[in-house]
Amino acid sequence: MFLLFRRPRSKLTSEVQLHLCGSIFTLDKEVLAIKSEKIAKLLEKSPHEDLSLQLRDIPADQETMELVGRFCHGFEINLSTENVVRVACVAQYLGMTESHCPNNLINTALLFFKHHILPSWNNSIKALKSAENVLQQAVQLRLVDYCVESIISKVLDDPRLLGEPIKNSISDDDSDENEVNAYRPNARRKLFDINWKSEDLSTLSLRLYVPIIQAIVQHKVPQEYVVANLCQYAKTWIFSDEKVGDDTPNCKRNSQREMVEALVDLLPDQGGIVPCKFLFEMLRFAVALDANAECKNGLEIRIGKQLDQASVNDLLIPSQGYAKDEKYDTECVRRILKNFYCNYTGPDPCGLNSVAELIDEFLAEISADIDLKTSTFIALADMSVAASTGTQRSSDGLYRAIDIYLDKHRHLTESERDDLCRVLDCNKLSDEACEHAARNERLPVRVVVQVLFISQLKLREAIPKEVQGAESRLAKAEEEEGERKSEEEVRAEIEKMGSKVLELERECHVMRREMQRGSVRRQKMSMWKEMKRKLGCMTSMHDCNCHVKKKKVHPR
Repeated sequence: MFLLFRRPRSKLTSEVQLHLCGSIFTLDKEVLAIKSEKIAKLLEKSPHEDLSLQLRDIPADQETMELVGRFCHGFEINLSTENVVRVACVAQYLGMTESHCPNNLINTALLFFKHHILPSWNNSIKALKSAENVLQQAVQLRLVDYCVESIISKVLDDPRLLGEPIKNSISDDDSDENEVNAYRPNARRKLFDINWKSEDLSTLSLRLYVPIIQAIVQHKVPQEYVVANLCQYAKTWIFSDEKVGDDTPNCKRNSQREMVEALVDLLPDQGGIVPCKFLFEMLRFAVALDANAECKNGLEIRIGKQLDQASVNDLLIPSQGYAKDEKYDTECVRRILKNFYCNYTGPDPCGLNSVAELIDEFLAEISADIDLKTSTFIALADMSVAASTGTQRSSDGLYRAIDIYLDKHRHLTESERDDLCRVLDCNKLSDEACEHAARNERLPVRVVVQVLFISQLKLREAIPKEVQGAESRLAKAEEEEGERKSEEEVRAEIEKMGSKVLELERECHVMRREMQRGSVRRQKMSMWKEMKRKLGCMTSMHDCNCHVKKKKVHPR
């Protein structure tokens, strides 16, 4: 098809055979020479020579050569994001330039690349992925540089393209938060945001990914966005395998080891930006893959700067190799603890107390390991005690770990048990822990006696305090009772005075009413007398009944 087909070599035509991806492609040399400066020079130099040996390093595959053949025969070709880089590299290899032939393939491919690839975030990443097999030629054409510059410019405009910053928080439960998925950036995809990405840098190979991230860091992109993308890359290429075992192929182990070492080099040194859980997960793989010492030391130092943000499950790093007797890598934990104490500068002891409690929980988890040495347990316990020196932190957590260790290691002698318990400060045990320890047959006799003595001292100190407290409460109650009585007396006096005032007010009201009545009566009497005087009914001051008729007296 289009003079590009698989057939035996013909004697009537000048053809060239190419071995591509296990198949033989036959092309017309004369047609190629019209567009290809390289073919034209080879034919001019040796017209009858077999050119297949001269073209054995052509950077092409079957699909790309079919497109080149169509173009040479004058047919329209469909360039896309996935094939334009490979087509441009083959065109460059064959010398299909404008100086040899106008409107040639290299110019057509570069124009498509400029207008359809570089303006788009998605197309730039897809074009980079398609350049994996022709990377050297793509670098020479500067196609890789153009894509990287386009990606960096878009990241500077919108750092969210790298991923949402990850919250560095600790989960108390042991569910999905402790899984690798906890590192996944919270990508809030917006349905109508045309600038939101659908492609991620984490899909690129390591040899393309590393220089892009290095360039992004040099352009001062906020580190939290870079960390989000690094975590996503690790999740895609490293954490996708739950466990690295002895049956893992060497090629895969080497590839993952290279990725771990490269990502650790890209991590920022500033503490608190990279999630502590992610650092521990990287350390597990670094230990399992036998990464170089610089990589593991770098992770341990970073973890030591923020160990107070870790959980006990983070510290449970499995031991590697047949020479390791213990189940967990306690030496690694001890190095991390030393890094924490050396770098801790905060005046607040809360961080030290958090790490001390973390060690106690870690000891309680590993105490059931029958291979755990007593010296290792004591060394870690000493670190816990040293971290809480001068504080009122309880020793209950350390006592719980010692009790589990003694229960799982019943072969210990009395002297060994006594050495183990020397790290325990019985004065900081709670009442419940003291009660449990007093009946604990696994503890040495010395410790039991010490616990009983401390319990007796606490009881002796508690009784006077309780009595004193009772007396103070009684005195306070009496004082309150006296105050209550005095308040009642004052209230009674006030009520009595109030009743007297009301009584006086009633008397005043009655007197006022009586006075008003007397005034009216006197006024009425005065009016009546004046009327009788005018009518002539009043003869003397003693005649008071003028209306009574006098009786007639008849003479006898």
